[in-house]
Amino acid sequence: MDFAPSAVAAEHLTRLQDFMDECVFPAEPVYARYRELRRGVDDHSVPPVVEQLKAEALSRRLWNLFLPDVSGLSNVDYAPLAELTGWSAHLAPEALNCAAPDTGNMEVLHLFGTPEQKAQWLDPLLDGTIRSAFAMTEPDVASSDATNISTSIVREGDEYVLNGRKWWISGAADPRCTLLVVMGKTDPTAAAHRQQSMVLVPLRTPGVELVRSLPVFGYQPQHGHVELRLTDVRVPVANLVACEGDGFLIAQARLGPGRIHHCMRAIGAGERALALMVRRAQDRVTFGGPLADQGSVQEAIAESRLELDQARLAVLHAAWLIDRYGAQGARSEIAAIKVIAPRAALSVLDRAIQLHGGAGVSDDTPLAEMWAGIRTLRIADGPDAVHLRSVARQELRKHRRQDDAVRVPEQAERTRVEERA
Repeated sequence: MDFAPSAVAAEHLTRLQDFMDECVFPAEPVYARYRELRRGVDDHSVPPVVEQLKAEALSRRLWNLFLPDVSGLSNVDYAPLAELTGWSAHLAPEALNCAAPDTGNMEVLHLFGTPEQKAQWLDPLLDGTIRSAFAMTEPDVASSDATNISTSIVREGDEYVLNGRKWWISGAADPRCTLLVVMGKTDPTAAAHRQQSMVLVPLRTPGVELVRSLPVFGYQPQHGHVELRLTDVRVPVANLVACEGDGFLIAQARLGPGRIHHCMRAIGAGERALALMVRRAQDRVTFGGPLADQGSVQEAIAESRLELDQARLAVLHAAWLIDRYGAQGARSEIAAIKVIAPRAALSVLDRAIQLHGGAGVSDDTPLAEMWAGIRTLRIADGPDAVHLRSVARQELRKHRRQDDAVRVPEQAERTRVEERA
């Protein structure tokens, strides 16, 4: 088991660090000023510095690194790159054309799209000239169980007709968003995991209504989290992704590697919080000396280092398993890291906020907004409870047979590897 990045990935990492230091971090106040001036008037307009960063990243060959067939990088290779972008999660991933939900949608189109779908949608997404959104979650059902999804997709001749409501559709408020990948039910009578399908819906299609953009802890992200209403939305049958009934399978393929990206970016946010915590501890004087001399502060720093390193190893292990066995062979580990990484990052962020006092909960530091963003990860892409349930079921299944209980560790591990393969 080797988590070392390849020579190509290591070279990318060096260039990405330079890009972050020279371009991304200096762009953060520029981005913030632009958004502040438009707050409440045009919350979703794109700060010009974003396109400037994209052009610079493209010139530095830091583009579409998330997609193995394009970049040549494995999941283990990409993981530290994703972590580094997590230091500035609202700018760096998009600058590299590696931001969700576009990454997942590009993976869907790359794996399942027809040549025509790829030419119309995948190519401009890979070029970074458009953006997209993934419409799965619904307000009227518990979408943590995707089989609950109730949006109807009914075939009428050469068209599909869609009706339903969606919400928390990230990216749909961005003026560059032109495509929705919509998950709904094509056959409510089929087996539970064969009822769902995915359809490509141009955002400007008649019947698509953007009801509102939902804030997160009072923050309104530039790309927006939108509530949508679909009323008799008609698209050609050719807009179906793969086959009818493949929606659940496609969703699983989409979410597996994407969770590696989310988790490593969360760890990157935690690393930035730890760096800010250490700086604060060294610079702030209280009771006659720096905060760093206080035992409780040293303990907070040490605990943060332990938690981030443990989380990183868990995510790298999951990435290694995906590279070796595919997402299906890493189901339990992918579910586990989706709980582990946000927990660790939030724990570190909370300590950093505490150490900064009032500044920590203000906009004078990035900590409060980072905390709000990472906190949503305990809900997005499935809440913690669903992933814990998945891990538990996998663990119970391993020990279901009586002979499992008497296997020595070496035998158990060998059987586990064989089952993955």
